[in-house]
Amino acid sequence: MGGENFGEVKPERSFKKNSRSGICLCRVKSFLDTNPEHEEALCDYNKFTEELMNLKNMYEARYGPLTNFGGSPSRFPWQWIEEPWPWEED
Repeated sequence: MGGENFGEVKPERSFKKNSRSGICLCRVKSFLDTNPEHEEALCDYNKFTEELMNLKNMYEARYGPLTNFGGSPSRFPWQWIEEPWPWEED
């Protein structure tokens, strides 16, 4: 997944990929909170973290920032207010 190219994928589809990776990351993180010595889970956490970072970077390079409080730089002009959002498209 790390070398993935969005090509002509619609923003809402790539947004969903980001969301799925984030959900996997949250689940593994919750597991690690109660099982901190589980090495395989930690490897999974690091893998999902890298995948999410790569997907987020690819998404933002193509469609603009996903967050607006210091988590993502913006190109000029300010992109946070650009529409439509991926989940608003038909």
